[in-house]
Amino acid sequence: MALDRIEGLNLYIGGVISLRNKAALQQANITHVVSVLRMRPDETLTESFQNFRIEVDDVEDEDLLQHLASANAFIQSGLDAGGGVLVHCQAPKLDPDSALELVRKSRSIAEPNEDFMKQLWLYHEMGCPDDVVNHPTYLRWLSHRQIELSAACGRAPELDAVRFEDELPSSHETGSTEPETEIRCRKCRKRQKLTKEKTRRMLATTPFIITHDKDDKKSSSRGPKEGVDCAHIFLHPLTWMRPSLFPGIAHQEAGTGTSGDDGDAPLSGRLTCPNPKCEANVGKFAWQGLQCSCSKWVVPAIGVARARVDVTERRIDVPSLSSAAATANSTTSSRLGAMGIRLPPHMRGAGTSPGNNDQTRRNNL
Repeated sequence: MALDRIEGLNLYIGGVISLRNKAALQQANITHVVSVLRMRPDETLTESFQNFRIEVDDVEDEDLLQHLASANAFIQSGLDAGGGVLVHCQAPKLDPDSALELVRKSRSIAEPNEDFMKQLWLYHEMGCPDDVVNHPTYLRWLSHRQIELSAACGRAPELDAVRFEDELPSSHETGSTEPETEIRCRKCRKRQKLTKEKTRRMLATTPFIITHDKDDKKSSSRGPKEGVDCAHIFLHPLTWMRPSLFPGIAHQEAGTGTSGDDGDAPLSGRLTCPNPKCEANVGKFAWQGLQCSCSKWVVPAIGVARARVDVTERRIDVPSLSSAAATANSTTSSRLGAMGIRLPPHMRGAGTSPGNNDQTRRNNL
């Protein structure tokens, strides 16, 4: 089988069988080979080349992302050395659609599966980092994937598979003056007016809100009217949700579990306000997904009901990256502390006493 060259590069596309065409490989000065397949080719086919192997099947539940940075570096090293590279995948340094079109000019039968293309786009949107497996976006994608696999088996995910976003380092941009959305329990507000206690509970802010495009394709006469907000606001998993998402484990940690409580988590259920003086129903969750009132499916779905919360916006001036680290840490600690989030020791400000942190932990149980 002939090799198909990518225009303008010493980069070639071909099948495993093309490795048997020694004359064509020599003419193309092939020095590096990328093999993307589960079954390894015969050792004698690649022993005279530098070989990079990505052992995946052409199915949608494979994790291709983790290999992309290493594959790109391998391909680039071959090109920089003046050799030719035979690869079974996308050409680097382009957005996925442009790369696929370039490949198809030489190899019209190239047709990556849909999930591979999504992963390539995600890698592109991440900025093609050298370190993929420790990148927050990849870790969130991996958690989402594990949740989907569990839900497909009719089970809630394991606790270790869920990323509670407010317990992770902040990844949103600093120096922004855009309005920040705040979501608070509405019943807390009503109680506050009656008791004059400062018990109103923050549920989420902008970095933890998941936006989704309304599904116009599924709109109908029964669908939502134009301009009407979705009935639910979907959120990333947050610390205060843990007792709702994993009630058995939460009871065990609190020392209130029973001998028959094995910690199994429900596939779906209610979200309750973390304020111990309120505990109102503020929304619901379904690991297998929910259809929003706009007809868009959200998977997994963890949402607060708009009718049960107050949504406000306030303009803030976030310190720029050049500001003192102590100021940034103080701002973050204050906001997370106000949400009842357990703070690690290095984030506890001078005004946060051990007693206050103990109270925060009790409120989270």
